[in-house]
Formats: sequence, structure tokens, C-alpha cells
Amino acid sequence: MTTRSMGLEPALNDYLLEHSLREPPLLTELRAETGQLPQANMQIAPEQGQFMGILARTIAARRYLEVGTFTGYSALAVTLAMPQQGETTCLDISREWTKIAERYWIRAGLADRIHLHLGAANDTLDRLIRDGWSGDYDMAFIDADKPGYVAYYEACLTLVRPGGLILVDNTLWDGKVAEQDAQDEDTRAIRAFNLHVQEDRRVDLSLVPIGDGLTIARKRA
Repeated sequence: MTTRSMGLEPALNDYLLEHSLREPPLLTELRAETGQLPQANMQIAPEQGQFMGILARTIAARRYLEVGTFTGYSALAVTLAMPQQGETTCLDISREWTKIAERYWIRAGLADRIHLHLGAANDTLDRLIRDGWSGDYDMAFIDADKPGYVAYYEACLTLVRPGGLILVDNTLWDGKVAEQDAQDEDTRAIRAFNLHVQEDRRVDLSLVPIGDGLTIARKRA
């Protein structure tokens, strides 16, 4: 929904980037190429990618699951933050967008560590659970169709280990979640998800106003 953290004036946003962003050149290039697409607003903010990388390092993540990959920026940012044996599983439905992602993964030397599954995310998540991956992932990121958020979250809660993190994007939705007149399907779906996770005592919870709102849920033991 936004390629920078919402609520910041342009001058303050520029200051934030100039004084904190440590973006590798390859990520900068990928962000610039994605910015030329009609769907460019689906790209996460660079400071969010950096933040996600720090979270991955903080919990010593070695397995990362992503529901909704787009052109691969978040997958690349997190995989670069993991140790050399770290592996990423990406779920998406678009061959067009993920072809861009794969080009950059190859250039980064990470093609053998990022595993892409094309198709309906619910089907792939169910297959991962059936194949015995429950509790094997350290961190998951959900950034896909909004009506699917609750189902994706529940599957990720099964697949992520106790103490692991589930990150969910767009949970402030450019402020529309707080606008009573906003009753479109996506806004209502995000409100429903926010309520679902707020009431979920299986996790510790924080909704952080970075990017378009990032929910962080830590799976309790």
C-alpha cells in the first residue's frame, strides 16, 4: 500500500533513510526496478526490510517462510541477514513478478537457498504441514491477499517454532482501518485479522507503525 513508512513528512522520511538505512546496492537496484511497475506500491519500505533483517538476526533465524513474495525484496533482505546455512521458502502466484525476484536472487548467489513455490498459498501451506514442517520455521512474513490473512496466519502459527516470529504487513492499511466509512473488502479483512490476533493468547503481540503497519507476533511456548 505504501513504499515508505506512513505518517512521516517527506523531510523526516529523507532524514530517516539518510541516517539509518544500510541498503546493499543489489537491494537498491531491485527496489528501483520494482518502482517502475504499475504495482510498485506493493513494495515494502526499505527501512522495513532492514528491520526484518534485524529481527531475523535477533532470533538467529535459519528458516524463513514468506507468503507473498512479489519481486523478492523482502525475501532477499531477510535471506542476506541469515547465516550461510539459512534457507527461505517463498509462496506466490505470479510467475511474472517472481521472475524478477529470481534474477536478483541469482545475482546475490542465493538461488540455492531461496525455494519458490508458485500456486495458491493455502494449498502450499497445507502441503508443508502434511510434509512434516510444523515447528521448523523460525520466522514467517505474510504480505498477500488480505481476505486470506487469518488462514495464512493460522498455518504459519503451526509451521513456526515456539519463540519464532510471524510478521504481517499492511495492518494499518494507510490509516483506513480507523476510518469508519472505509468498508471495502480488504479493509474489513485487515480489521478482522487485527482483532483475531489481538485476542490470540498463543502469541505475544506488537503492531509497529513502520511501512504500512507491521504486526509482530511471537509464538509462545
